[in-house]
Amino acid sequence: MHSTSFKDMFLKEELLRSIKDCGFEHPSEVQQECLPKALIGSDVLTQAKSGMGKTAIFVLSVLNRMDTKPDPITALIIAHTRELAYQIKNEFVRFSKYMPDIKTEVIYGGESIIEQEKTLKTNPPHILVGTPGRLLNLIRRKSLRMDKIKYFILDECDKGLEQLGNLSLFMLRYERRHSEDIHGNTTRKASYDVLSHASKGRPPCVP
Repeated sequence: MHSTSFKDMFLKEELLRSIKDCGFEHPSEVQQECLPKALIGSDVLTQAKSGMGKTAIFVLSVLNRMDTKPDPITALIIAHTRELAYQIKNEFVRFSKYMPDIKTEVIYGGESIIEQEKTLKTNPPHILVGTPGRLLNLIRRKSLRMDKIKYFILDECDKGLEQLGNLSLFMLRYERRHSEDIHGNTTRKASYDVLSHASKGRPPCVP
């Protein structure tokens, strides 16, 4: 039973319109618990069963907190598969329906890295979703700038951490104190690793 409405969460009018278009009115339990924390900039670790709306927590919070005219690559989202990366991109597109100036792009291996570098240089997105291997390659090639990142999300963090080993390669390349971390975790596996590497001792959000 959910007593809270999305209208009570001080979301932008553009987001409320998109939420209404999707047929949503009340947040799920995990959204009701974690979305308010994410909206004020707290680091969040969410743990819930699949289908409970964890993705919407970071999508809505990032879009709600993003500036009217954001810098390129303001938000970086890591997904462990290209399929998941596309799903996340589609969620950003769906909820930013009434925010036409916000651009989201997805990057993964198996495609031309030259073309991806060209996109990042000539028409960089505000929100970048990518797989670990390709993102690391772009960082090593100095093609992906991370100095403007404000929001860092590792979706399905237990699986993502297995691929990344740890987050130090990312954390060393942008100012941690200026960024908000949101992690979606379907199981409890690797929870303490995530807290150790990314949340710096801050309490997670576990409904």
